Amino acid sequence: MPADARGHVRKLPSGKWQLRWYDRKGVRHSGGAFPSKSAAWTHYRDVVEPELRGRPVARRDLTYSQLVEMFLERHAIVAKPRTIAELRWRLKQSEEKFGEVPLSELEGMADEIAGYAATISERLRYPLMAAFRQALEAGIRYGYITRNPAKLAGPNPMPTPREIRVYTAEELKAIVAEFGTLEGAAVRFAAATGLRPAEWAAIERRDVDRTRRIVFVRGTKTARSRREVPLTTAALAALDEVPPRIDSRYVFTTSRK
Repeated sequence: MPADARGHVRKLPSGKWQLRWYDRKGVRHSGGAFPSKSAAWTHYRDVVEPELRGRPVARRDLTYSQLVEMFLERHAIVAKPRTIAELRWRLKQSEEKFGEVPLSELEGMADEIAGYAATISERLRYPLMAAFRQALEAGIRYGYITRNPAKLAGPNPMPTPREIRVYTAEELKAIVAEFGTLEGAAVRFAAATGLRPAEWAAIERRDVDRTRRIVFVRGTKTARSRREVPLTTAALAALDEVPPRIDSRYVFTTSRK
């Protein structure tokens, strides 16, 4: 490919980025309104340059469902299976509506997507639309589209948090009385630390540091993340009620673990 066929990018007054390049006949071309400089170069590398070299280009007829599968497969390299499973469930909703639509068409369907968002219940709208946006953002990075129609459809505000029920000490005692030793200790530990069920259920004996009076909580989304949570006297007392078992590394284990 001749040197003058290489592409260039320039920033538009709108803040978007535009590609400019010469074809093999020396004719200059320009176009696109990419969200970032890197997105413009990605499109050039995946679409324009292969055409200039006579090679096959990235598929432009890719459907939204095909993009979702591609995105989940690649995201699974860095995310936990639980995260992928949750994303798959959230994306299934938008797939039912737009799954067979080619990305080339979906890119211009911000109005239809806004209408779809309006049909989702308030509690589900934020997570479902956030996943929709995330998948389409991956489509931009991969070079299949240049803008995110789910974002152009409008804001995606988080719903108002539900009011948290706070139990009194007497109510907590009544709840604990309904359970056996292990389950009661788990309730007391959860109340003393404020950990989520998925967090305290995954605590291992090695995570408890009685000397420093802390417990290490491993991330539920990324493998390396963890944080320190202080252990109050009540939390330590709850742990004292749970004898260690040789058949499980978990603190709050049952016969099924």
